Amino acid sequence: MSRLSLAFLSLVVLVSNLSAADRPNILFIYTDDHSYRTTSCYPGSYEFTNTPHIDALADSGVRFSHAYIGTWCMPSRATMLTGHQQYGVESMRMEGQYPGSAYDPEKCPFWPKVFRQAGYTTAQIGKWHTGVDTGPGRDWDYQVVWNRPRYPENSGNYFDNQLIETNGGEPVMTKGYTTDRYTDLAVDFVKGEHRDAEKPWYLWLCFGAVHGPFTPAERHLDSYPNISIPTPADIFPPRAGKPDWQQKIEYWVKDDQGRPAMKGGAFGGRTVEGARGIHGNTLTDWVRQYHQGVLALDDSVGRLVQTLKQTGQLENTLVVFTSDQGFAWGQHGFCTKLAPYDANIRSPFIMSMPGTLPAGKLCREPVAGVDLPPTFFSFAGIDLPWKMHGHDLKPLAMDPEQERDRSVMLAFTGRKYGSDTDKLPTDPDDLYLNGVPWWILVMDGRYKYIRALLDNELEELYDLEKDPEELHNLALDPKFSRKVKQMRKAMVAELKRTDAGLVNHLPKSRPLPGE
Repeated sequence: MSRLSLAFLSLVVLVSNLSAADRPNILFIYTDDHSYRTTSCYPGSYEFTNTPHIDALADSGVRFSHAYIGTWCMPSRATMLTGHQQYGVESMRMEGQYPGSAYDPEKCPFWPKVFRQAGYTTAQIGKWHTGVDTGPGRDWDYQVVWNRPRYPENSGNYFDNQLIETNGGEPVMTKGYTTDRYTDLAVDFVKGEHRDAEKPWYLWLCFGAVHGPFTPAERHLDSYPNISIPTPADIFPPRAGKPDWQQKIEYWVKDDQGRPAMKGGAFGGRTVEGARGIHGNTLTDWVRQYHQGVLALDDSVGRLVQTLKQTGQLENTLVVFTSDQGFAWGQHGFCTKLAPYDANIRSPFIMSMPGTLPAGKLCREPVAGVDLPPTFFSFAGIDLPWKMHGHDLKPLAMDPEQERDRSVMLAFTGRKYGSDTDKLPTDPDDLYLNGVPWWILVMDGRYKYIRALLDNELEELYDLEKDPEELHNLALDPKFSRKVKQMRKAMVAELKRTDAGLVNHLPKSRPLPGE
């Protein structure tokens, strides 16, 4: 079914293929701006990193090495609610003061509604960033959210003093460290509050951590003392082999001692402009603060798993832990997400369900955010209500060592969604977001291809086995021209499979070496 057909979609009650007793609960833990590098179970994390509860979750299930969940906060969440790439989320739009946004629920239905109709209790707790309409009573039986689009003046309060809506009611100014507060609410729900004990449940727990201003819990402010962060090789321009737009990225300067420090002396995020570092302004200071912010998330994972054990629900609950996307600290000059490099967008991703999924396994096959909704439907035994762009990961989670003949694609179209992405913008303010142009990446398990959607721009190809930092662009090597062309074809095929209008308006690529 094409995305245009969604306007005429009438959702009906879908009968689960499983009995109520056999349908699993689903606990979907969703963090914010959270790099895979911050969890100690992932190679690539710093030696000092210590996240024992997240590590224990990985030990009890399957850890996915390369997860490309999203590109930035809003489109990633739109994907989680629709099963579509950003260009397939029809009617979603930015409007009003940032992060104001809206959508038409007839043209852009959210799938938790289908779970409700199939007998699940659905709940969402935490950050909301996908239109002012949060869907209480339609998509969610129970909802306690910080509705950022509705209250832009409060949208920078990531860690305290939030306007909280409960089941669509009037907002209440609420104090307390948000990571802990959201976890308290989730623990109560898992224990049985605000739900029918006879029904299976789906809980989407959306943390604000570890988003800027990267504020740790007070109990963690002394953690990770005396660390020193190596300077990434390409933190400062020029950057050999990178496209023209990448040469202009400059978030870091040298301080009076020659150390990388954040340009301007403070973090420049859209809704947290001017946030100064707690420990200082060097790269080491900021990375320390960021990693401290992850520690409360780790505590929360431990509390939630312990609650599942205490209530006898652990073996009948699929626990999924991931983030909307990653976050770069100095790599390729960045201090943000958005860009198509692993440092910017690659997320941690763990699935655990003791007795159903194998324990302590690693899956090296790349996966994407669009794969998560169809996976939830598969575990619940519910038929998909519309065509989704991803693939069911349950077979891969059951047998993590299998190899799939399938590439993964992720697209970034800035602030535009749905059919508004069919043609490339002519206004640079629409074509670029914080200096990053629209792009598409394709990952086949070893090689990653990146295509910035600019006329005559340099393509990129990286061998992630030999070059995980993505420093050596193989698209400049004539020996890899054939591989570049192969990845181009894979990109076009995936765009066509997912009904992307922009496939007919791709810009001309720069000639490859020897052409």
